[in-house]
Amino acid sequence: MEKIKVIIADDSDFVRDGMRIILDVDEEFEVLGCAANGKDAIEIAKSKVPDVFLMDIQMPEMDGIQATKYIVEHNLGKVLILTTFDDDKLVQQALKAGAKGYLIKNHTPEHLKQMIKSVYHGTGVMEENILENLTKNAKGRATGFNEDKYSLRELEIIQLVAEGLSNKEIANRLFIGEGTVKNYITSVLAKENLSHRTALAVYYLTGKKQGESEEGGVI
Repeated sequence: MEKIKVIIADDSDFVRDGMRIILDVDEEFEVLGCAANGKDAIEIAKSKVPDVFLMDIQMPEMDGIQATKYIVEHNLGKVLILTTFDDDKLVQQALKAGAKGYLIKNHTPEHLKQMIKSVYHGTGVMEENILENLTKNAKGRATGFNEDKYSLRELEIIQLVAEGLSNKEIANRLFIGEGTVKNYITSVLAKENLSHRTALAVYYLTGKKQGESEEGGVI
């Protein structure tokens, strides 16, 4: 089985060492290296080939958002933000930079590993309470998301994506094939020029696009 290759970027020695230990004892993961800032994480990625970056936001020299933007623009891997900050502006900046997930540092090791796997396999992830905050603080979708250009089935799937359901869960809920769900989501992402389902969920809930599609976007 091919391992998921990870680079950890965090300015805390304690956090870096802790996450490395968590992943090193699991045969499904391989930690390629650890960095205390975004710049060093990028340098590691240039000499190795990571799948997923675990990226803090506040770091010296180059912060996590700047690093994420560079990583996405240069196709160096997928980024999962793992931070203590749940500020809406930071969430929006991270998604706009191309992050595929945004988590707060309060999860069990097993949950963290599952989130890394989700990002690796193309499923965007985000804290439920962060999505709720984005929704509460939004002005509404009247001037943003346009429901008129979608069929009822497409809207059903978009709504379920926004609720955080996986393709399999959506398929079971709607009694359709998982491949059909994937095709619908691919079509919707293309229409909105979005790169992944997390950005779609935020757009549907807030009416604001936080990231535009790059070639090879994931669902």
